[in-house]
Amino acid sequence: ILLKVLPASKQEKQAFSYYRAGMAAQSDGKYAEALENYYEALQVEEDPYDRSYTLYNIGLIYGNIGNNSQALEYYHQALELNSNLPQALNNIAVIYHSSGLNTLTMINEEIDDIQQAEYRALATEFFDKAG
Repeated sequence: ILLKVLPASKQEKQAFSYYRAGMAAQSDGKYAEALENYYEALQVEEDPYDRSYTLYNIGLIYGNIGNNSQALEYYHQALELNSNLPQALNNIAVIYHSSGLNTLTMINEEIDDIQQAEYRALATEFFDKAG
């Protein structure tokens, strides 16, 4: 319905269609399908604001499957295009906080105080930015 009401080019409609299909698959837990649709959307979407939300959702999927380094990469890409994504800042902070906690709970290994302090500082920085 929105696509019929709003003036949009064929390319914009195609990007939005891929994005919506990605969201539907993501909400059903079909992450591989969602990623395929999001990557297709990125191929045709030109608007930086819209691209930022696609990148953010890709980050969510990688975070959900435990690939935090990929999630961070996509959250940062989203923020480069749209600095007004507090949810991305919050998720970055959560990942850094969790990484710091994981460092604390390592069994039979020496805790790297410097790395722990770095994760704590990064988590604090992004929690503060998220508001």
